[in-house]
Amino acid sequence: MKDAQAAFYESLPLQRDFTSLAQPARFSAVPDDWALGVADIVDSTGEIANGRYKTVNMVGAAVISAMINALKGQQFPYVFGGDGAAFAIPASAVDIARTVLAELRRWAEEEFSIALRAALVPVSELRQAGRDLRVARYAPSNGVDYAMFSGGGLAWAEAMMKEGQFQVPPADPGAQPDLTGLSCRWSNIKAQHGKVVSLVIEPTPQATESDFADLAQSVLSAAEGLERAGHPVPENGPPIKWPPPNLALDASVSRSGRNLFTQKVKLLGQNLLIALLFKSGKSLGQFDPEHYKNMVSRNADFRKFDDGLKMTLDCDSATFSQIEIMLEQARAQGKIRYGVHAQDEAMMTCFVPSATRDDHVHFVDGAAGGYAQAAAAMQT
Repeated sequence: MKDAQAAFYESLPLQRDFTSLAQPARFSAVPDDWALGVADIVDSTGEIANGRYKTVNMVGAAVISAMINALKGQQFPYVFGGDGAAFAIPASAVDIARTVLAELRRWAEEEFSIALRAALVPVSELRQAGRDLRVARYAPSNGVDYAMFSGGGLAWAEAMMKEGQFQVPPADPGAQPDLTGLSCRWSNIKAQHGKVVSLVIEPTPQATESDFADLAQSVLSAAEGLERAGHPVPENGPPIKWPPPNLALDASVSRSGRNLFTQKVKLLGQNLLIALLFKSGKSLGQFDPEHYKNMVSRNADFRKFDDGLKMTLDCDSATFSQIEIMLEQARAQGKIRYGVHAQDEAMMTCFVPSATRDDHVHFVDGAAGGYAQAAAAMQT
């Protein structure tokens, strides 16, 4: 029987218009007895400087894929942040989340020598600290929907985690999270209109919800003037090449303790078949490559609210300047802090439960540091 506590999230209405999410009334308060899970990579900027941003991105997405697999189809809100992720779960799933986060910490260290922080914060405690956790569901297609967060609770939980509070310790050596479906087989996506711009915008404590809503609406309106609102993923999907550019990383993530070389050979074969199907456009069983590529673009998560506004846009210089002027004015008024990072390409990290269904999830970020670099460049 479905967990009654989980009904809260599943009962929320699906929002189809992203710009409407600038309105605080679109969000609903997460129940007091839920918990907020947060995780991020220690010194992600250092890892990026060493050329490991795709690995950073993959470990961040692993938090979400491991939780989806562990909860076996139970709906829950989550958000991807580039070098980490956050999610909210009912009290009945806290033990599962603690186990998954512990496994992820050990796995990231052993597989990639990456230090992953993780914490579980009771929603009641963040409210006692004067913050809130509210959530909405945005559906870019009929196949998937993504959670949007507001209220300041997520940012507070991340700050507490970095101070060592609410920590989840690593599991024993050899622990292995279930990352089935996590992949990075697509090639990077070159900007078509100038630059791929990663934006991170957060309200300051001095800003009212109305202040930030007005600014977010203005920024989104400017982005709406771009082709497909700045969507960086082409309508027919990203490019795919053989051999895939991230084969070793994909094999490390998917091997589940198996021999790395054997897993690479297996993935080479799988990717060759996939590349041939996409090139020919021919279906195989229930798999229609043209439909799949179209759904990849429609399902892509290139903009989100998570106690602020994050976007990865294919952006021309005039629109970029227009947005920067808005942000500078709001920053000068003490209403926001923001960071921008421009690069030549976007990249995607994917969670695909089944290639024959439309519920595959695709996280978009800038390919040269993206959200992590934008956050590091925050202007206050």
